[in-house]
Amino acid sequence: MPHPGRGFTQGLIVGGDTVWESHGGYGRSALRRYPFGAQRPERQAPLPPELFAEGICRAGAHLWQLTWRERVALRWDAGSLELLDKVPFNREGWGICAADGAVVTSDGTSELVRRDPATLEPLGVVMVRADGGRVSDLNDLEWAGGRIWANLLGKRYLAGINPGSGEVTDIVDAKAVMERHWGDPEAVLNGVAALPGTGEFLLTGKNWRSMYHVRLAEHSAPKDAARLVLG
Repeated sequence: MPHPGRGFTQGLIVGGDTVWESHGGYGRSALRRYPFGAQRPERQAPLPPELFAEGICRAGAHLWQLTWRERVALRWDAGSLELLDKVPFNREGWGICAADGAVVTSDGTSELVRRDPATLEPLGVVMVRADGGRVSDLNDLEWAGGRIWANLLGKRYLAGINPGSGEVTDIVDAKAVMERHWGDPEAVLNGVAALPGTGEFLLTGKNWRSMYHVRLAEHSAPKDAARLVLG
């Protein structure tokens, strides 16, 4: 389906028939909203030029939007896209998802931080591992089926992560939807949103032409599957 505005996608969530997308870049960051399958954004709220938008998640009637290196997070009204508040944030902002009564954030390392959904104050840290090795470059996050799903920066794989232990339990190869953008090294997979069907997601990437409605299919994993998400 169309990727409205071919956004520089930093975060993606779906609620009912509505999609919210965080569009990044200094001087062009915005929070966008549009109906599922739309050709163009229905509504867009720009950020100040000094802020680089990153991941988003929904917490009740509000949306949290992270910023990259500015150490602030933005709280928006999900309906009107009115900016309600700015709060301090103690790390770089990459991905964020609402997960089992809390929110979980990533910062491009192998660590996920569990946070208070009302304040984003940290509650604990989980180290993500596969076959004993640390899985780094954790980026956009989503919560579905009792797992945190993370796309890995610059790779075509998603990691399904046990939220308690941090162990990678599932590895998804998104090769079937990877777009080729010759001359654009930033056009990487980055945008994971859970859909109502079991194992169904909406996937896209930075500057991609399309968004893809996918259903995960189970296959036998190679013995050294962990190497796909390590390093």
